[in-house]
Amino acid sequence: MVRFCIFDLDGTLLDTLDDLAACCNAMLQARGLPSHPTDAYRQFVGNGVGNLIKSALPPHMRTDDVLAACRADFGARYGAHCMDSTAPYPGVAAMLDALQKRGVCLAVLSNKPEPFAQRMVEAFFGPDRFAAVFGQRAGLRRKPAPDGALALLARLGKTQRETLLVGDSDVDVYTAQNARLRCAGAGWGFRGSAELWRAGCDALLETPMDLLALLDNGAS
Repeated sequence: MVRFCIFDLDGTLLDTLDDLAACCNAMLQARGLPSHPTDAYRQFVGNGVGNLIKSALPPHMRTDDVLAACRADFGARYGAHCMDSTAPYPGVAAMLDALQKRGVCLAVLSNKPEPFAQRMVEAFFGPDRFAAVFGQRAGLRRKPAPDGALALLARLGKTQRETLLVGDSDVDVYTAQNARLRCAGAGWGFRGSAELWRAGCDALLETPMDLLALLDNGAS
């Protein structure tokens, strides 16, 4: 019986791609470096801000000093513009409403820095929708390590058997596997269905509302 759903944020609940790309490209352009097409950022995101910036920089510039300076620059830009174009994916709000009516507990586990994750979740979904919102922070290894997922279970008193993780990338699938959770792939997100199947997701969702059908047809 699924009583607890852990959701990834970027590419699963929120379409953040345009704002991430715009802020990273502005950081690159300020340094006289070439920018990237927005679609390229589909592969850059998912493993934390440090890896996003490292992927966007030319290989010869990926030194510790440059990475630190670029991360600070990106953080300032994203703090001011993280919700310019970002919005929930169509159907997400209705899906969350339906899950709550069923009594399913909801949480977010993101590799986005935790202050950004919490701020954006509250802005788009309100302060009471999710029982907990965990992002990247000191002392908690980021996904695909199982630490965040297991910490959520401990915080909220949930078991692995009653938990389903929903995410759009192989990082999310591997997180679920490492934490011994079932995983449903968000096929509408950044990476697409093929990556999710290759990683070994337990089920693939084409739309957010497909999660309700999944629960009705065996995952519940």
